[in-house]
Amino acid sequence: MLMFDLKSWFAHPSGPFLISGPCSVESEKQMMEIALALSKITQVKVLRGGIWKPRTRPSDFEGKGEEGLRWLLQAKRETGLLTATEVAIPAHVELALKYEVDALWIGARTVVNPFSIQALADALKGTDIPVFIKNPVSPDLKLWIGAFERLQKAGVIRLAGIHRGFQHYKETPYRNFPMWEIPIGLVQKLNVPIVTDISHMCGNRDLLQTTAQYALDLASDGLMIECHCHPEAALTDSQQQITPDSLKELIDKLEFRSKTSGMSERDLAGMRSEIDDIDKELLQLLARRMDLSTQIGQYKKSHNVTVVQMDRWNKILADHLAMAEILGLEKDMVQSLFEAIHKASVDRQARLDT
Repeated sequence: MLMFDLKSWFAHPSGPFLISGPCSVESEKQMMEIALALSKITQVKVLRGGIWKPRTRPSDFEGKGEEGLRWLLQAKRETGLLTATEVAIPAHVELALKYEVDALWIGARTVVNPFSIQALADALKGTDIPVFIKNPVSPDLKLWIGAFERLQKAGVIRLAGIHRGFQHYKETPYRNFPMWEIPIGLVQKLNVPIVTDISHMCGNRDLLQTTAQYALDLASDGLMIECHCHPEAALTDSQQQITPDSLKELIDKLEFRSKTSGMSERDLAGMRSEIDDIDKELLQLLARRMDLSTQIGQYKKSHNVTVVQMDRWNKILADHLAMAEILGLEKDMVQSLFEAIHKASVDRQARLDT
């Protein structure tokens, strides 16, 4: 999939590009105040602002609509910042282009609906505007990829992803759980630039600094950070927005690391080759384990023994986690790995009864 070089569009030499601005465009005064403040932070090149806000309840603030676009355009002309906003229906696209918005993004709630994505793709046909696609609410990589494919099929090629995290069945410190492996998978399959929306991922300003650094360490191409001159008075998402001064402090504390290593290509190739060999050994061992699992399943079936013995499984998992700690491995990774292997083994043994 051919994607445009996002960094060449609005990169900053000291690190990845930054998109910042309020969650919602609220008033002419608010937009001019925040735009002027952000224009003094040299790393910020794009002013974001929500014009149409998808709210669960109709009584909640749903954005200023076309009036807000006028304020966004005024802020752009006064400061020279590029502008970006979210679109959800073709009429939004038409109005955003009318008011010279420089980039669009498609929100997580819209990405879950292929019909909505197709309607937007049709509306964007023949345009050259950059479009950012947020991950869907659910952790569905194929659904995210499908949105890219629909837009590209319509001739929209200036595409990038926005990773804003996913709804999770467990309670976590995040508003939307990162599941970093999914955006990494998107990049591997499509080779697209990725911006991390740390504001919607964290849901509160206390997690922003560490999450921003982690996103950059995982080779995110940029950050989207919500900024408001008076966050406590914001009409939407007040807990996750920060002031321009706090944004500047956050940026100054970030370490921008190179995506390429300083070692020689030969050394790097050698280590990658070794990893490839280890991966092949892991697959061979996994195949051997599954064969043994099948044999055990056949024994259980012939001796009328239940497929799952929870006492044994709990002991096995506890032993593996103890060994993981000794070896310096992440317990969450080891637990997820062996839970997946156990599920596959159980499924295979259960199929012997069908």
